[in-house]
Amino acid sequence: MKHPYIQEEHVIFRKAFRKFLEKEAYPFYEKWEEDRIIPRTFWDKLGQSGYLCPDLPEEYGGLGVDWGISVIINEELERVGSGTVGISLHNDIVVPYITAYGTHEQKKRWLPKCASGESISAIAMTEPGAGSDLASIATTAEDRGDHYLVNGQKTFITNGIQADLIIIACKTDVHATPKHKGISLLVIERGMPGFSRGRKLNKVGLHCQDTAELIFEDCIVPKENLLGQEGSGFLYMMDKLQQERLVVAIAAQVAAEDMFAMTMDYVKSRRAFGKAIGDFQNTKFKLAEMATEIEMGRTFLDQLISSHMAGKDVVTKVSMAKWKLTDMAKRISAECMQLFGGYGYMEEYKIARRFRDTPVASIYAGTNEIMKTIIAKNLGL
Repeated sequence: MKHPYIQEEHVIFRKAFRKFLEKEAYPFYEKWEEDRIIPRTFWDKLGQSGYLCPDLPEEYGGLGVDWGISVIINEELERVGSGTVGISLHNDIVVPYITAYGTHEQKKRWLPKCASGESISAIAMTEPGAGSDLASIATTAEDRGDHYLVNGQKTFITNGIQADLIIIACKTDVHATPKHKGISLLVIERGMPGFSRGRKLNKVGLHCQDTAELIFEDCIVPKENLLGQEGSGFLYMMDKLQQERLVVAIAAQVAAEDMFAMTMDYVKSRRAFGKAIGDFQNTKFKLAEMATEIEMGRTFLDQLISSHMAGKDVVTKVSMAKWKLTDMAKRISAECMQLFGGYGYMEEYKIARRFRDTPVASIYAGTNEIMKTIIAKNLGL
């Protein structure tokens, strides 16, 4: 499919990246799933090959390319498996905070290591008692003159075990009214006094993606690790959630396309009652419905990506895409598993992994219920 934002250089890049993944990712993915983690050696290879943070300016270790390259990386990683989501989070969700709000000194200090793979990044918003309601976070950062003293807990943190650089949302003013005006962003670095990691969480899916609890007990964070302006953290998060939700929508669309392709192959080869499963009317109708939804989703998504790359405000449409495409992928995973029959429930079939990996996309980056709330609000309701 010819995407509207794709040029010849993007096509060449996709071929090279796909070849890289065929050598360095596909043969090892099942082992990563068993080990419940993607090894740092793979991150190192991504960095050495220029596949981490490629849209960063060259002075900070990137390639200075447009975001279309990042879209290709996200798509090809998703085809390997949804457990690679931590790489997309590093490239297109966490690092852009530093690019947008960091000082020149902070950028020179952190970004080259993010591009090389030496530093893996994470962002910590969610807490045991605060998920979609970010204004209600309880983690505090007390001003102690030349440093902050951070106390609190974070949970469900993608890259939480391996992260060297973690952006945390915390309250620097617990008395602010409204509450969100008291939120700031701090950058926590591996080894800081008072910072520790809790459990590596045991999830239903995304097994090779390390997800963890983070604990801050009188954690000493230097003032120079404040990202942007104190009290502006909530606004920064709301701004960057547009691209985060777009990344989730891209992954959901690719997952649906992948599931459809593998199911088409299966129903053509699997036989029952003397004919291919694909010859039954129910199968034809199910696949026709999926193909239509997937085609419409891709068309909407590609237009959305183009608008985002052009710098347009697409908050409403991003919310629509995040909700609709993740919901579509979840439904398609169940329908495809059904068409696989008993084999679909076997771990050696990729559809089984897709079935358990897909549902969480409708929860993270803001639940789909929150997406509908945003859409309704922007419609004037």
